[in-house]
Amino acid sequence: MRLEKKKLDSSINQSYFKQNLKYKDIELFRKTFLLLIEKIDTNESEEHNKNNISDFLKDTFYKNKYEINTAGRKDLVIHKGKTNKTAVSVIIETKKPNIKGRATLPEMISFKSPNTKALHETIHYYLKERILKNNTEIKHIIISNVFEWYIFDASEFEKYFYLNKQFKIKYEQWNAGQLAGKTTEWFYNEIAKPYIDKDIENLQCNYINLNDYIEIVNDTNKTDNKKLINLYKIFSPEHLLKLPFANDYNKIDIKFYKELLYILGLQEIKTEKGKKIITREKQIKSGTILEDTINVLKVKKKINNIEQLEIYGKNEKEQLFSIALELIITWLNRILFLKLLEGQLIRYHKDNTEYSFINSKNIEYFEELDELFFEVLAIKSENRTASVNKRYGNLPYLNSSLFEQTELEKQTLQISDLKNRLTISIQKDSILKIKEPKGINTLKYLLDFLSAYNFSSDRKAEIQNDDKTIINAAVLGLIFEKINGYKDGSYFTPSFITTYISSTTLKKTIVQKFNESYKKQFENFTQLKGFIDYTDQKERSKANEIINSIKICDPAVGSGHFLVSVLNELIAIKSELKILQDTNKNRIRGIEIKNINDELDIINYETSEPFQYYVNDAGVPPPEIQNLQETLFYEKQTLIENCIFGVDINQKSVSICRLRLWIELLKNTFYTKETGYKLLETLPNIDINIKQGDTLISFFDFNGSQLKNGQLKKLHKFTKEYKIQVELYKNTKNGNAKKQITDKIESLKEEFINFANPHDKEFIEFKKKEAKLTEQFIFFSQEEKKQWVKEHEKLKIEVENEREILEEKKRNIYRDAFEWRFEFPEILSDNGDFEGFDIVVGNPPY
Repeated sequence: MRLEKKKLDSSINQSYFKQNLKYKDIELFRKTFLLLIEKIDTNESEEHNKNNISDFLKDTFYKNKYEINTAGRKDLVIHKGKTNKTAVSVIIETKKPNIKGRATLPEMISFKSPNTKALHETIHYYLKERILKNNTEIKHIIISNVFEWYIFDASEFEKYFYLNKQFKIKYEQWNAGQLAGKTTEWFYNEIAKPYIDKDIENLQCNYINLNDYIEIVNDTNKTDNKKLINLYKIFSPEHLLKLPFANDYNKIDIKFYKELLYILGLQEIKTEKGKKIITREKQIKSGTILEDTINVLKVKKKINNIEQLEIYGKNEKEQLFSIALELIITWLNRILFLKLLEGQLIRYHKDNTEYSFINSKNIEYFEELDELFFEVLAIKSENRTASVNKRYGNLPYLNSSLFEQTELEKQTLQISDLKNRLTISIQKDSILKIKEPKGINTLKYLLDFLSAYNFSSDRKAEIQNDDKTIINAAVLGLIFEKINGYKDGSYFTPSFITTYISSTTLKKTIVQKFNESYKKQFENFTQLKGFIDYTDQKERSKANEIINSIKICDPAVGSGHFLVSVLNELIAIKSELKILQDTNKNRIRGIEIKNINDELDIINYETSEPFQYYVNDAGVPPPEIQNLQETLFYEKQTLIENCIFGVDINQKSVSICRLRLWIELLKNTFYTKETGYKLLETLPNIDINIKQGDTLISFFDFNGSQLKNGQLKKLHKFTKEYKIQVELYKNTKNGNAKKQITDKIESLKEEFINFANPHDKEFIEFKKKEAKLTEQFIFFSQEEKKQWVKEHEKLKIEVENEREILEEKKRNIYRDAFEWRFEFPEILSDNGDFEGFDIVVGNPPY
């Protein structure tokens, strides 16, 4: 057997790997590290040095949080909780150090001699916990002589020692005294040692030698502080105990979430049935954004302008709350997107805070937010006014419908209609840590609150002087999911589940696609990997085309969580197949891309450093960095435009899903060569693939194969024209042109309805009545004819009245209760059949 050394950065949970550390924590680590080295005495016993290890771990990380002590014959263990009554999570076997701090003593494990007593002892202690105590909480096993640390993930021991039936049975027999030898030495030499030599090829571990870090720790200038980050994290409870942390993609940041709700004027409550729902704050605070919005809607009677008001609630109170909440979500979407953009710009320019623009120093009034939305982000720099460009000259034009007025805003109010003078009291446990007895301006509170967090999350870890917690796009998505599900409670699928589902589903679908294209029978993804010749540009491009042809639809899209997972998984799969290529069709080399917790983890093979886009001191990105960033941007754009579709009955969900996809593109936006690396690439129009509608209700079949030749030719014409308009929409960056294309698309949708085949009961009855009007009769008397004319006139009136009602219903099919596939004519086959989707999440009825 041999020991296989794993890199530290590949062992740490990747979302934790990117998490910043606080300066004070690194300084404490430096202090306790030096104290440990100072205390090491090679002449002292194992017991003495075991205590030094215990003190080091306690003083740096674990004191008053997790119990560290001996346990039976085990040298040290770390418990899951504060007392020894909680489960053992880490087993530590300590050995006496030698003078050089290298493993020359026979009992200590080493890469030259791994099959030694130290390993045998940890196997015994692990199996005793695992089998006899049924402890499933063990996370790591450590062997250390103070200088050297061999850290094994418990999954390695589970795989080789617990799940091997023969070895497990032998251990149980020995432990029960049923074998010839009963001592631990006999188990080590007669069972463990031969099994390891014969049946285990390699055992993975992290290896740390503290001697390698002594010079860094002693550096008074602290120039290499960053080199201590991974070392700190390996010893931390977040890693060794596999704990959740502030930036965990699967968990909400409760502190952020609750204070955000407080500022908005909302609260989360638990219903009698145990659901958590979001409601209006019971103790109404007049200064909150919700109450201000409701007041303006009410006083100015704005809700009277809204068509189909009933969809917002049964009475005025429900309607005011629902409309106000939709407006607030729209405004908050924009603000949080801009916070992420701000974090991106600061990171691109090496933490230069001059690129900070959305804070209470720059923005004092709601009108200024309105200006930022519609006069900056929505307007090309050359078309902005001189005063706007003077103030926001370094901000890009984004070409996103996120910064276009929504229909609801046009009918009701803008964020600029809110009152600037209102104040609210600061939440008791606010992150701002300030006291304002008379309250604080609401807008200032919101912006200061957001500025207290770090929105620049897609980066490698740094050491920060402040205490800012990272809020990433995944956490924001979870928060929006909860706010959006305010009536019924939210059901958020953790990222590790969506990642697994998207990976297995996509790989199976990709294998099927390649089988169809190459007339092969690949049994699995591994076989496919061995088949693709990624060195051949033609073959590589064909493989990309096959993957880009996949169509995925989520018919209850929510916040877009699954679509984000699918998007990143598709890129990770291309990387795994080694077919990822740039715009010149050159293969991207030297990097590994994985989809971890629905975020791309991009590591450089040579340096093991995570990828990060930036501009140098001359304001120009390095060529290889620029090329990879452009590749990722255009890959995401291609996949979003061609592969990903979503529907939701809730307009707020549609808005949030679009936001999530824009954020994914924002992560990889880049400075363009054409602008001298002064302006960022504008975002494409990706919103057209995310629609509003009820996918559980269908009044129409839509099948061109049932049409007559004349109608089929007409359908061909409309389908072709629709696809052309969709492509124009996706590629235009001109606001006026986009409006004209949108109008044309809506017009074509009206035409498509004429090809729908009704199967609704009302339509069927209507068609029968309509057909009856054309029936011919032979009358045998004047009385019969007179009766027929009377009934015919009555039927004619009924048909005309019903036609008007049902045609209106037909026109509004994709707003109220539409056949959801009808919303995607761009994926119709020429005969109108809907066979375009390869994957439909949840598989709703077609």
